[in-house]
Amino acid sequence: MGEKVVLTYFNGRGRMEAIRWLLAVAGVEFEEVLLTTREQYEKLLADGDLMFQQVPLVEIDNMKLVQTKAIMNYIAEKYNLNGKDLKNRAMINMYTEGLMDLMEMIMTLPFVPDPKAKVDNIQTKAKERFLPVFEKALCGPIYLVGGELSRADVHLLECSLMLEEKLPGILSEFPNIKSFQGRMTQNPAIKKFLEPGSKRKPQPDDVYVKTVREVLRF
Repeated sequence: MGEKVVLTYFNGRGRMEAIRWLLAVAGVEFEEVLLTTREQYEKLLADGDLMFQQVPLVEIDNMKLVQTKAIMNYIAEKYNLNGKDLKNRAMINMYTEGLMDLMEMIMTLPFVPDPKAKVDNIQTKAKERFLPVFEKALCGPIYLVGGELSRADVHLLECSLMLEEKLPGILSEFPNIKSFQGRMTQNPAIKKFLEPGSKRKPQPDDVYVKTVREVLRF
């Protein structure tokens, strides 16, 4: 696919995982630089690679992109995952923002002192606020927006799988989402990404949490 794409982040999901998903669905091969030490992070800062002193960092098309939303927007536009017109993009963006809100709650679980209470809160909000929106949107259509695959579909699949990891059976009340999940996992690029040995990251473990805390000093 031309110039190589390089992702700099921790060896875990975090804010980079949704980016990995988009690149995988677009069929883009990428390399990863895994942060394991404070020195690596400080070098990135000294070299001026992190505009706001934050990762993720994605090197693509001779650019060094930071800020998760900006990175995902660029990838979605470049690889035709962002709708065919302005109105479609508005819908895709609304769905995406909602899904990222929900995934953010799951993403922070390993760093909170009382994960059980947080999981209970996630379950309530997922079932009452988020999942009903997508269940209704998928009552008939194969895809969420415009009759074609978009980033919103990719994020919904990722989010639904994350939810099931923490709350098995949560989709039992949402058959349209469950059917959508089944269709999406038959996409060749997605099927490949879900196979063992792919660049999809596992659920965060103690090593990941310890590394993030040490590198970012929090």
